[in-house]
Amino acid sequence: MTTDEVPTGGASGEDRAARAALARLAEPGDPWLGRAVAGIGAPAVLARVLRPRDGEPERLAQYRVRIPSLAADAELTERAGARVVVPGDDEWPAALDDLGDRTPLCLWVAGAALLSEVAGRAVAVVGARAASDYGVTVAADLASGLGDRGWTVVSGGAFGIDAAAHRGALAVEAPTVAVLACGVDVAYPRAHDGLFRAVRSVGAMVSELPPGSHPTRLRFLDRNRVIAALGRGTVVVEATNRSGALNTAGHAGQLNRVVMAVPGPVTSSSSAGCHKLVRTLGASLVTSAADVLDLLAPVGEDASEPERGASRPHDGLDPVSLRVLEALPLRRRAAPDSVGRVAGLDAPTVLRALGLLGALGLAESHEGRWRRRTGGGGAEVR
Repeated sequence: MTTDEVPTGGASGEDRAARAALARLAEPGDPWLGRAVAGIGAPAVLARVLRPRDGEPERLAQYRVRIPSLAADAELTERAGARVVVPGDDEWPAALDDLGDRTPLCLWVAGAALLSEVAGRAVAVVGARAASDYGVTVAADLASGLGDRGWTVVSGGAFGIDAAAHRGALAVEAPTVAVLACGVDVAYPRAHDGLFRAVRSVGAMVSELPPGSHPTRLRFLDRNRVIAALGRGTVVVEATNRSGALNTAGHAGQLNRVVMAVPGPVTSSSSAGCHKLVRTLGASLVTSAADVLDLLAPVGEDASEPERGASRPHDGLDPVSLRVLEALPLRRRAAPDSVGRVAGLDAPTVLRALGLLGALGLAESHEGRWRRRTGGGGAEVR
């Protein structure tokens, strides 16, 4: 499905145009504007911005600074190969409504995926830009594991953990969503131009900033709330004690999403923020995609088998046979009555158990005397 083929549907053209215009005039996550739109509707708010009246709130004046930019909106959106998605559209992810007054007025979306569909089973994977080899490997493995199980990975398109998460999903041809702090037509960082093209081919590039917008520090922080809202949970792979990833985790916690953190070396400052999340903020410690889905998936869905140690030859023995196996010597041989005294069992019971152990290759006899078979797992029995 190409960008042009993805339906928007639902909202009126007037509402869509008004929301896109207001998003150009304001910064993302403006709660005052969000309340105003919820109260009287985007077309009415835009009309009041464009046509000043006596006694209006002074705040409306600040939105007029960018009025000259409105004329370029439709042209830039088309040139970016993007579409405007608003609340009420079929493609609008309902999870974003949890942001309340800070719900995006609209989203510019570029990519083959229908955003509402891929966000239905989504996990945010975020972390440090200056990631270690360990962090990059873990993030990619997590993302590919989630993608293999039909989950979408949401991240921010930055260097380090974000890029590894996107690439991990792409490696298994799973959809991934990059939420940007700039327009969907702006490759930031520039080195990720190829990565973003790949994301578009199977997933979506998303921004609440119009095409042509460039990132700022505050826009990155505002963007983080959208990443957190889109995922059922947020996994922090690596983060220092002062990290944008912790900001995303904070938003996730406020939205009642599951917050998870991957542990790292205690000597690594890159993992200090993850350890802090677990220690003081109650984040769940995870080490794999299976751990993540055990916390996020509905009961009975995507459940993973409990991790077990390597199987041993004596696994599955009944308690009596196990007692006899433990009583057998490793080097010298012992008569059945001697084995019975060590095991605390009568002779017939010991003989039946010895016959089973011999058949299983766990014990061997010579001239009526028995010992544990070498390699039969005896030294591991506890």
